[in-house]
Amino acid sequence: MTTAKDIMHSGAQWIPAHETLDRAAQMMRDHNVGSLPIADENERLCGIITDRDIVVGCVAEGHDPSRITCGEMAKGTPRWVESDADVDVVLEEMQSHQIRRLPVIEDKRLVGMISEADLAQHLSDEQIKAFVSSVYAGS
Repeated sequence: MTTAKDIMHSGAQWIPAHETLDRAAQMMRDHNVGSLPIADENERLCGIITDRDIVVGCVAEGHDPSRITCGEMAKGTPRWVESDADVDVVLEEMQSHQIRRLPVIEDKRLVGMISEADLAQHLSDEQIKAFVSSVYAGS
């Protein structure tokens, strides 16, 4: 059985909810990623911030990214999977919620992220086709 831990990118970094969007952008640049999980004061997942969130939700609206926190931008209920979840569970979670990045949690702590690139490296052509059809159908 292939699990989330088998296909995830390890070494994912949190950004605290109190950090500003300009700091999130710097972390994304430094880690060469397009999103960061947001942690609350107890280091629990409370959202995900993406580069698109910063550009569209802040900069394009005329707001200053040094004055808006990641927590303020977090919307909805964050989705995640346990590290021992089967890859079919990962696909179902990502497809049913039309998400492109999924945090992986172990013992209530972030251990990695699964992105489209991770899926492409580990799934069959049929699984990738189904994922793309589902996630990008409404885009």
